[in-house]
Amino acid sequence: MKRSVVIGTGSALPVRRVSNAELARQVDTSDEWIVERTGIRFRHIAGPDETTATLARDAASAAIAAAGLSAQDIDLIVLATATPDQTFPSTATKVQAMLGIDDCVAFDVAAVCSGFLYAVQVADAMLRTGVQTRALVIGAETFSRILDWQDRTTCVLFGDGAGAIVLEAQESDDATGRGILATRLHADGRHNELLYVDGGPSTTGTVGKLRMKGREVFRHAVVNLASVMTESLGLAGLSAEQVDWVVPHQANARILDATARKLGLAPEKVVVTVDQHANTSAASVPLALDTAVRDGRVKKNDIVVLEAMGGGFTWGAAVVRF
Repeated sequence: MKRSVVIGTGSALPVRRVSNAELARQVDTSDEWIVERTGIRFRHIAGPDETTATLARDAASAAIAAAGLSAQDIDLIVLATATPDQTFPSTATKVQAMLGIDDCVAFDVAAVCSGFLYAVQVADAMLRTGVQTRALVIGAETFSRILDWQDRTTCVLFGDGAGAIVLEAQESDDATGRGILATRLHADGRHNELLYVDGGPSTTGTVGKLRMKGREVFRHAVVNLASVMTESLGLAGLSAEQVDWVVPHQANARILDATARKLGLAPEKVVVTVDQHANTSAASVPLALDTAVRDGRVKKNDIVVLEAMGGGFTWGAAVVRF
């Protein structure tokens, strides 16, 4: 059978690194307050010359290099973002041009923090048809551009960054072959008012700012993430005990801990980068994955579960034999 195999990962962060102490000089907060409630200590904030597209390009270049390929080997780009450079054209096409790719399928996916999981499933489905061979799947965000910096309950939670993987369609053994084993996605638009941006081209004609009811989001996140991980493992014919690593959406350390406990997973199996990067929305899963690959934790043939939940609500998970 044909499977989509991860053959390279990459990530990129803005140059500017902002501590909780620096934020506390701008808004009514403190390092203790932020760490206790979220686990976040630092985040990276994009400068004037850094955009979602430039971060995506750098993460993509790193992933392509890790795969031992050239940009011309890519025939599909799926880019997940809620903060595109422009309303249109897609940021994916900007990245395509920056990478010097003459022609390939390129488009954006909008599912906020779950966007990378949505992009993975879309790319996987397209690769398995045999029409495309190698896909660049990117999550990239500049959430600092849509934050209300007077709202201390939200502005401390987010950061900017990008992560990417290269997927290659390969013939794979059903039982032990590498690649994406299962994916599961969900959406429930009834919860729009719990996490949203209060603007848009067809409503206000403005970009708007992020608004969130954190307590309600937390409650839904723990239940939904544990459920979708169980679903995806069931589709893959695996149990939680067989998982080597969970690479979750890096929203809040308490959500990560609560989800792991609900599934009976050892905390040391969970990749955590939220303390260093904060919530980078669609970038958080591939950014954390690249971190764990490059420091040697995630190795070939490991069973890795990726999961995320975001505004919409949208949520999803993917099981990968790395």
